[in-house]
Amino acid sequence: MELPDFNHSFLPVLTEAFTNHADKTCVSFQGTRFTYAEIGRASSQVPNQLIAEGFRPGMKGAVYSLNSALSFIATLGIIRAGGTWIPVNPRNSGKDNQQILGQFGCDALFYQVEFAATINNFINTHPVDTVVCLDGHTSAHPRFDPWLSSASSTTPAVQTQPTDIITIPQTGGTTGLPKGVMLSNRNFCALTYGLQNRNSGRATRSLVAAPMTHAAGRGAVCGLASGVMTVILESLDPQVFLKTIETERITDTFLPPTGIYTLLDQANISEFDLSSLQYFSYGSAPISTVRLKEALRTFGPVMLGGFGQTECPMFISRMEPHEHFANNDIHGDLATDERLRSVGRATVISELRIVDDDGKAQPPRELGEIAVKGPMVSEGYYENPEETAKIRVNGWHLTGDIGFLDEDSFLYIVDRKKDMIITGGFNVYSTEVEQSLMQQEGIQLAAVIGIPDEQWGEAVAAYVVLQPGAQLSADDIIAAAKAEIGSVKAPKQVMFRTDFPRTPIGKIDKKKLRDLAWANETRKI
Repeated sequence: MELPDFNHSFLPVLTEAFTNHADKTCVSFQGTRFTYAEIGRASSQVPNQLIAEGFRPGMKGAVYSLNSALSFIATLGIIRAGGTWIPVNPRNSGKDNQQILGQFGCDALFYQVEFAATINNFINTHPVDTVVCLDGHTSAHPRFDPWLSSASSTTPAVQTQPTDIITIPQTGGTTGLPKGVMLSNRNFCALTYGLQNRNSGRATRSLVAAPMTHAAGRGAVCGLASGVMTVILESLDPQVFLKTIETERITDTFLPPTGIYTLLDQANISEFDLSSLQYFSYGSAPISTVRLKEALRTFGPVMLGGFGQTECPMFISRMEPHEHFANNDIHGDLATDERLRSVGRATVISELRIVDDDGKAQPPRELGEIAVKGPMVSEGYYENPEETAKIRVNGWHLTGDIGFLDEDSFLYIVDRKKDMIITGGFNVYSTEVEQSLMQQEGIQLAAVIGIPDEQWGEAVAAYVVLQPGAQLSADDIIAAAKAEIGSVKAPKQVMFRTDFPRTPIGKIDKKKLRDLAWANETRKI
């Protein structure tokens, strides 16, 4: 299928959305509803006031806040001013966020009052032209509503080019300083097309509890063109989340696997009416097939898998709800465990290929690096052409993930290239071991890394969180793993934990686990 031309500005897409859906509810937050017309007016006032204070296209605006309607309006305002939105994850440490703001720059800054101390520390050494408090009162900076009060609500006359940058989200930073990823107008036009294609005219009510500084926020911005009603939660409270699905008749939502596990572990989950759900998307980390089956039993045939990354968001691959079932029959048996480990097939805006170290395409079932082509692929890393060049080969974007395509073009991710363990000359992929461990009854979570070993160079080690009441020894776990995946891949050591260190978006932080294991070693591999 031939794709539309995405080489145009994203700003008219937003203006058209606020006009076309004027009377529909756009955002609901803490019991207050805003129509598309209201969000359109407010998100026009922001750029008009910014422009009056000297903000110009290409300048950077940061939003430092938990999820809220006001933070969403501020984000839209920065974009509609032709600026570049710098998302700041409030779950990071204050020190890390000051470093991010300094690293990527900031000409305007909107913040939630609880982060005032961090903001004040930052602007003492990095003066910012416009600083606005979204909520509460501070003596230092104007509050959002009064700041906007005299601004025009007329759509600002701003021109942007297809390659102008809309946002610079940051990579996870678990392997060093975060890199800024440049997502452009044409990227957002492509993502919007992908969402419109998926929604296909459905009346969509989307629940957002994952941080809007990440994929959830980009999805909310791009969903405006489809007339999506977005219900925003400040953060993930499992009981509030489930109740909101019931009361708001939510049709679409997204959580990473750890968030889905939290929902499934709610003792009263069966008491909620979740029948309105049509798509429950999961991604950002591998999901346990055991828990995925549980999710399919609990939520119904609505689970939507997929693969995306900051460098090419949301639409690398999709595992449609019916593809979780044998013969695509949602009323029949579940698909095989192997199929359930897939992240789906190429989307309407992506092409997939598995390549070797020389960039040569690999046949089905052959392992290699996952490469992708498509209009959602970012413009590269901010002020880092050397790193950009490393991930772009012959027109393909290299994801840094190892995987394979099967005979039906389903994609399987085996591991991050950097997480591969080399033990006794054999390559062991940590996610394969983790999946095997998560099949064992009594194991709630597992993380696998390579640890230093005199004989093997690296040995496979597993960190495990047991389910409440489970009685498993390290020997039990190792023996079961050997029977399932063989002695080379089975962990040589098992360490028990009550929880894991996490990244700011909730992923298990393997870097911290590795740092602990390798702390006394001169080598790190």
